[in-house]
Amino acid sequence: MDIQALVEPDRVHRTVYTDSEIFEREMTHIFERIWVYCGHETQVPNPGDYHTVRIGRQPMIMVRDRSGEIHVLHNRCPHRGVQLCGNTHGNTGRSFVCSYHAWSFHLDGSLKTIPLGEEAYRGTRMNKSNPDCRMKAAARVANYRGFIFASLAADGPSLEEFLGEARVAFDDMCDRSPEGKVTVVPVCHRVIQHSNWKFFMENQLDALHPSVTHQSTGVAATRVEKAIAEKEGSAPLHYHMLSTFASSFEMWDKVQTLNFPHGHGILKAYMGLRPQDPDTRAYEALLAKAYGRKRMEEYLSRSIHHVLVYPYLSVQSPLQQLRCLRPLGPDKTLSEIWHFRLDGAPEAIYRRSLWYYNLVNSPATMINADDLENWTKGQWGLESEGGDWVSFHRHFGTDTREGDVTLSTHGTSEVVMRNQFDAWVRYMTQD
Repeated sequence: MDIQALVEPDRVHRTVYTDSEIFEREMTHIFERIWVYCGHETQVPNPGDYHTVRIGRQPMIMVRDRSGEIHVLHNRCPHRGVQLCGNTHGNTGRSFVCSYHAWSFHLDGSLKTIPLGEEAYRGTRMNKSNPDCRMKAAARVANYRGFIFASLAADGPSLEEFLGEARVAFDDMCDRSPEGKVTVVPVCHRVIQHSNWKFFMENQLDALHPSVTHQSTGVAATRVEKAIAEKEGSAPLHYHMLSTFASSFEMWDKVQTLNFPHGHGILKAYMGLRPQDPDTRAYEALLAKAYGRKRMEEYLSRSIHHVLVYPYLSVQSPLQQLRCLRPLGPDKTLSEIWHFRLDGAPEAIYRRSLWYYNLVNSPATMINADDLENWTKGQWGLESEGGDWVSFHRHFGTDTREGDVTLSTHGTSEVVMRNQFDAWVRYMTQD
């Protein structure tokens, strides 16, 4: 497989989105090697609490043990291979017990008991001293400000090295809390996308598509927002959250993207989320009390709308939202969309961000549905013989470099996609 022949500086071959052999290589060379987001520590607050997750093709369990430590274990009994947890989340009590033959395991995955005693295995390799008799653990687990990541590879960069400048996604979200931390909202929007995972990642920092794809929603929201403002003096912020999608092409072209190593990136702020209403002023007073006015202003003035952690995570820290991809096949991707509360922040601030979370992601969404349709049609188009190449030529050669960071000179530059495929090639060609 000649990976480098499929990716040119300004275009990529359509098979990188459609080929099953390439998808399998992505699983082994990318998703089952890098640091993958498993969940937030508040999803497993008590001993025995667990949350199931996929890392590449591997079903895993994130669980808190009785000492408070969080483990990430393969969801597999080492006896006959049966998955130990069938639900997405719950509490397993003091141990995991296999529903097939009742082998049991401590919360760190070590073998606890074999039913009917170990005499039946006397003289064999199946005993407590054999590591093959425990639940296999992820090679590495790390916690960054409450966000839990795991890697199935024993070697490689640390989590902080992998995240690099994209750490700001988690810093920004936590810093917006007067207590410096967040709590997950235990209701997740899950969406099956009938498209390759790359469509999602390319779309998130694509500043050209909103005024096209989301025009009907944005224009309608603009009309309603204007009518309410004329009648009552101002309109609720959630109308602005939708009307901004219909901003002019000229506005979008001024929004800058920052593109980092490993394919990560930032789309700078374009949506006004800091109205000077009583709720906002009360919230700012809490932050100023917690951090001082200078740091409060620093935190609230960060120019961030989206942060991408390539190849699977999109964080909108000002809106307390995280979207995580779990690729299921070349043309099928699970998207998990989580929302967070800022600990210690007023209820009104939570409700404000909840509006965005549901307006954009719920089953009744007027935004995500537009994207899903485009990605599905894109998948169909790339599976056809209408052409072999996908173009990323927009503003090619005009972007600037500062060290290892590429800055777009136009907000609508396709440098985002070019940067992602630079990382993709490096991952796919490593030994």
